[in-house]
Amino acid sequence: MGTSVRLPARLERLVARVAKERGATKSEVICSALTALEHERRVARTRPTPYAAMKHLIGCASGGPSDLSVETGKKFHELLARGQSIP
Repeated sequence: MGTSVRLPARLERLVARVAKERGATKSEVICSALTALEHERRVARTRPTPYAAMKHLIGCASGGPSDLSVETGKKFHELLARGQSIP
């Protein structure tokens, strides 16, 4: 099936240059680029989110003070104001 695509001059030159370097047609270069984008998209959809990747670690610690998450911003600000390093 034929499709016409209008490209800005800069992209037209790029496609022509890549085609010449590879010994391919401009259509083959564009198809190859679209196939790579499709593959990248498919891989991105199957990659776990940061949350999913570390979900098994969340809530696994036990012990320690019960107020660790209370006013953390305020405590951090006080550490910085005193010039102390973070433990």
